[in-house]
Amino acid sequence: MRKVAGMPAKVAFERSVAGVVLVMLAIWPVVFNGQSYWVSTILTQTFVLGIAAASLTFLSAYGGMVSLAQVAVYGTCGLVFGNLVATGEAKGLHLGWDRWTSVVAAIAITTGITVVIGAVSSRSSGIYFLMITLTFAVIGNAFFTSVVDFGGFSGVAGLDSYTPSPVGNPNTQPARLYYIGLVLSVLIYALIRYLVRTPFGIALQGVRDEPVRMRSLGYNVPLIRTLAFALAGLFASLAGILYAWTNGAVAPGTMNLEQTVNLLIIAVIGGLARIEGAWLGAFVFIYLNTELFRGNTVPVLGGTFPTFIGFIFLAIVVVSPNGLLGIWDAIARYLFGGPRGGSREPLADLLHEVAGRMRLKGGASTRPREQE
Repeated sequence: MRKVAGMPAKVAFERSVAGVVLVMLAIWPVVFNGQSYWVSTILTQTFVLGIAAASLTFLSAYGGMVSLAQVAVYGTCGLVFGNLVATGEAKGLHLGWDRWTSVVAAIAITTGITVVIGAVSSRSSGIYFLMITLTFAVIGNAFFTSVVDFGGFSGVAGLDSYTPSPVGNPNTQPARLYYIGLVLSVLIYALIRYLVRTPFGIALQGVRDEPVRMRSLGYNVPLIRTLAFALAGLFASLAGILYAWTNGAVAPGTMNLEQTVNLLIIAVIGGLARIEGAWLGAFVFIYLNTELFRGNTVPVLGGTFPTFIGFIFLAIVVVSPNGLLGIWDAIARYLFGGPRGGSREPLADLLHEVAGRMRLKGGASTRPREQE
């Protein structure tokens, strides 16, 4: 059968699996109450990094923009929150604002910053957009490292003591933050799925596919891209607040080049063409980093985690630019039939553009992509 109750079998199967996973996640802290390590370290961190990766995937899948600024965004939000809420015993501005006021202000300030970044970056595309967003990430890291008044190199610590009362203490009540991360992840996923079906989302996908045609039809292409970047900044800001609560400290090292690459790897492992891939990639990344490795070496194989995850990244880029979900789509076509999906492969497009520019520089063939 190709359909189940009027629904394609593949979609029905995926929704059934998603429902089972959500039920398991909802009851996990209750059923496995002795597994606080999984709740606080693996699953909660998966929600945090998954939300941050979802902001990147949203821009990539529906806007055709691969951003390297998302780590800087959630790191900035965490640092702003820490400086606003912390008092005299911590490094930073020691403003001691109300906890909820600090949360709202940090998200608003960071989202405002992303509007500026988006306005500058939105007039470029492809490799140029990638490099501009990377520049902003480097600037953010250098700024917070150099300015001692904001905490300097050490950042702001002790933030697990400044969580609002409904959140509780992440060290003694990890389940509360776990459920907050789970609910936020579901809400952000549902919001993105809703947005891409609105006139704005359809226009964004039109800009992704045919920016020149959209401009000729009267659409303000830079504005649409800027708004999409601001939305992604809002999602990443929420991840920044969760990161500050979960880890209890935020430092400029949170947004360094290594962490920037790690978030891109997370998104690529899961799949840059589907939002679900953000959380799948985050789980795989965190599980491999915390469970597979002992003493930062790979059992049997040897080597370090960055080396190991780098090989996985390269393998996925070569075998399936749409990540693990791309591999699943290929398996599903075999099991359930149906034509090849129309999902885009933005990373493959970007790599093709880089290769094309290298050929141009070397004087090699410049035939159109359609003829290759």
